[in-house]
Amino acid sequence: MVYVDGFLLAVPKDKLSEYTKIARKAGKVWMEHGALEYRECVLDEPGPAPMRDFSKAATLKAGEVAIFSWITYRSKAHRNAVNKKIMADPRMEAMCHDPMPFDMKRMNYAGFRSIVDKS
Repeated sequence: MVYVDGFLLAVPKDKLSEYTKIARKAGKVWMEHGALEYRECVLDEPGPAPMRDFSKAATLKAGEVAIFSWITYRSKAHRNAVNKKIMADPRMEAMCHDPMPFDMKRMNYAGFRSIVDKS
């Protein structure tokens, strides 16, 4: 069973290209340090009523899109080891000093242990 870090955030539509460039760079770094999978997805089709769709969960404002992303690891210990390397990587440090193309305070993040895995 894998361990998953999950993210949900709001990105201004006019900054989606900039966000994508950063995500590609970050994904490369995560994979080089041992992540099993790195995915970044943009909301394409909101869920049907009466379900609460991701645009509401991300508290989107006018002109924003929801990004749902995840990174998988062998275990929580593996995630912690990979993230320790990530935080020490100068490429990530450089990215963190640049202004992000979204509001970091509105980013949702959590670590998840899997309970069903049909991969």
